[in-house]
Amino acid sequence: MSTTTKRNYRATFILDNRGKEDSAEQIIDGVKQDITALGGEVGVVENLGRKDFIRVTDKNFPSGIYVQVAFAAPATAPAALRERLRLNPSIYRTFVQSV
Repeated sequence: MSTTTKRNYRATFILDNRGKEDSAEQIIDGVKQDITALGGEVGVVENLGRKDFIRVTDKNFPSGIYVQVAFAAPATAPAALRERLRLNPSIYRTFVQSV
């Protein structure tokens, strides 16, 4: 068993559940499973609610549900998480920062 050190991160997601039957909580649970699958430990999950975008790129999508997730994971996890979520149509944007 390797002794990889885990670093603390905070990820902010904008959810896009337009036309989908998945609730925000189901999408958040999927993100938490993705973090765990990458060797991370999920900490605090905070649903910040629906917020209007300052710059609207799609007139049919003027606002989104913002969610912040604090987690500890190996250094390779943020890039892998961004790639996984890029392929997920329920996630509009992803921002991962080191804490």
